[in-house]
Amino acid sequence: MIRLRTRAVPPPPVTPGDVLAETEGLRVRLGAREVLAGVDVTVRAGEVLALVGPNGAGKSTLLSALAADLTAAEGVVRIHGCPAAQWSASELALRRAVLPQSAALSFPFTVEEVVRMGRAPWAGTPLADQDDTAVAAAMAATEVTAFAVRPFSALSGGERARVALARVLAQRAPLLLLDEPTAALDLKHQELVLRLCRERARAGDAVVVLHDLGLAAAYAHRVAVLHAGRVAADGPPSEVFDERLLSEVYDQPVEVLPHPRTGAVLVAPRRDL
Repeated sequence: MIRLRTRAVPPPPVTPGDVLAETEGLRVRLGAREVLAGVDVTVRAGEVLALVGPNGAGKSTLLSALAADLTAAEGVVRIHGCPAAQWSASELALRRAVLPQSAALSFPFTVEEVVRMGRAPWAGTPLADQDDTAVAAAMAATEVTAFAVRPFSALSGGERARVALARVLAQRAPLLLLDEPTAALDLKHQELVLRLCRERARAGDAVVVLHDLGLAAAYAHRVAVLHAGRVAADGPPSEVFDERLLSEVYDQPVEVLPHPRTGAVLVAPRRDL
């Protein structure tokens, strides 16, 4: 059924534990290859869910499916309780915000203009008057306010990554889907981004993020380990990060150790140097 609306309706407030996205029996094919082979994942408000696994495991494909950017060969993707296909593009934009692996623009937009693009879904809604506040808060949180008037194209790779994240934060959707948000960042800003993920979860959002094992262990509430298009394990890092499982999934000997000060899980490749 096609729903005809002249204006997108913002989602109602969510509470911790609400299911904001889920897949059931999800199968996705890209060409002749089956990239996801029967994946069940649930994304809840108030948590950071990390998708981890080796190259080619299906992490980015799963993230795209959760964003309703890919069509499933089989199974279903639900966003805010409804099959993804039932939402219009404008309704989706009010419910989930997506950070791709890279950001490129063909026109000389300034940093502030790029961040303000995140507010486009709210045009014509009662919350459109919060645009300036949302943009300023997102730029401050990602530490890009100082170069607000600079062209986006003149920024370094790490600066562009933070501006792209600021756009996602300014969108103020309750479901954030972030594809390797720390890949281009230095140590300080990696930690900044992961702290922001935890802050958004504490504020009630659901955050799905592609991480390396170390950052997932430190910041994720829950981890889904993908292997050959399937979920090999799903649960808290302290339960999921098992030496035998990770060594098998990554085809590389892995050590799982307690942090000497905090006791938190540390994951490292086993090296005999």
